[in-house]
Amino acid sequence: MKFRKFLIFKIVFLLTSFPLFSNTPKANAAEEIKITYSIFSRTIKVNSLKTFAKEGKSSRKLKKILKATGSSDKQIREVLNKDFEIPITIASKLVYSEIGNVFLTRLSSIIHPTRANDERTGMLALRASVIQGINLGNGKINLINFFEGYPTKTVILDVSALSKVMNKVESISELLTFFTNSPLEKIKTN
Repeated sequence: MKFRKFLIFKIVFLLTSFPLFSNTPKANAAEEIKITYSIFSRTIKVNSLKTFAKEGKSSRKLKKILKATGSSDKQIREVLNKDFEIPITIASKLVYSEIGNVFLTRLSSIIHPTRANDERTGMLALRASVIQGINLGNGKINLINFFEGYPTKTVILDVSALSKVMNKVESISELLTFFTNSPLEKIKTN
């Protein structure tokens, strides 16, 4: 009799708790990129960009936006498909390092969630996107994986902030050179 009560209790417990564990919600992933420039904005679907990157096919809306860049489709596809191989453990150490924080803070003014009220929110989203992007790419990351790994439905790409950064290309390239030469080797050995 006690065994039967115990068995019934177990069955009821499993039936009530099973939906809690099996129905875990999926993590959000970016579905669209909202490109803003001053008061103007355009939205691109991530799937549309992915199709363009893989097959070269683009929607009419995407063609207009890509034409505005002044680059050829081939050049844009090369940038979108450029893979960077980095082990996820090294990437994790990198995005949590002091220089990684500086880099992500600056980048969060260019790429950020729609309702980001502070740099920290954008920085956390970028960290998640890098780690998830590497996971999606099986140890490699490219721009498509990066956007697919972004933890919000909409990603804001601020062209005004990007152009300010592009005016300082020399300092960024120097930062990247420093960052990839010495600290990366130290992270790899730790």
